[in-house]
Amino acid sequence: MLMKDTANPAEKNTAVGRFAPTPSGRMHLGNVFTALMAYASAHSKGGRCLLRIEDLDRERCPADGVKWLLDDLDYFGLRFDGETLYQSERDEYYARELNKLAEMGLIYPCYCSRAELHASLAPHGSAPVYDGRCRALPPDKRPASPAALRVIVPDYTVSFVDGIAGPYSQNLASECGDFIVRRSDGKFAYQLAVVVDDAASGVSEVVRGWDLLPSSPRQIYLYCTLGYRPPRYFHLPLLVDADGRRLSKRDGDGNIAALRARFPRPEPIIGALACAAGLIPRPEPLSADDLVTVYDPARLPKAEIRFSPALLR
Repeated sequence: MLMKDTANPAEKNTAVGRFAPTPSGRMHLGNVFTALMAYASAHSKGGRCLLRIEDLDRERCPADGVKWLLDDLDYFGLRFDGETLYQSERDEYYARELNKLAEMGLIYPCYCSRAELHASLAPHGSAPVYDGRCRALPPDKRPASPAALRVIVPDYTVSFVDGIAGPYSQNLASECGDFIVRRSDGKFAYQLAVVVDDAASGVSEVVRGWDLLPSSPRQIYLYCTLGYRPPRYFHLPLLVDADGRRLSKRDGDGNIAALRARFPRPEPIIGALACAAGLIPRPEPLSADDLVTVYDPARLPKAEIRFSPALLR
């Protein structure tokens, strides 16, 4: 299965991008970088950039998470188009698309416990692959416990050209395996929800972190199976510190609350990120709208971006 590069100059002003964060805490430099690049990419084509709050797992989201997120985005001068979408309000849409897959005979219940999953996952490089042990489980052998729902994947290779990473391929059967689209607690899984939401919003390009590149073939498969056109993907290199360690929210790297206390305005932070990414030759203050004028995915490295605090002036 080949997804061709669908970029078309005639469609330049119809680009629709999005930023889709999980409100699990204060923003950090990594997801600020993603937000800025997604915004700049869509607007550099004369298009629109949407905001979606991925709050499917409410237990991970503190009460003030959305408030903090929106406040930080406002500080950076990011003005998103249209209404903000909340995944926690969209279960009926995910259920409808899940039913389509079920009607195609592509959904089956999985009763594997965590221990059983660990034992059944065949290693493939750094990513485990589910062996499909519940796929042929007859109805009279199914336990009464709640089940996750998996989608059956075919034995073929999904290939596409990422706008930053370049050509990428993955065999769904041997490198991914049947994957979960609804958890055993009833919550819809990320892989299904993101496809349903992007398709419903008319998203034509997805700019996000490099760590999500392996998810793209699964999502392309769902897009095509459900009858939707996949977007074009741009997977950004990850921000790391001087030692090569990934900057993360979990470790409190580049906590935006601390940076905002140091910088009353966001331009020095945006300029430092643009310089680290190779979009400008030296750090200088930039607004979000200034970033639109210098954005060029061809300038972004295909390796990790080392961010030095010395860039913040």
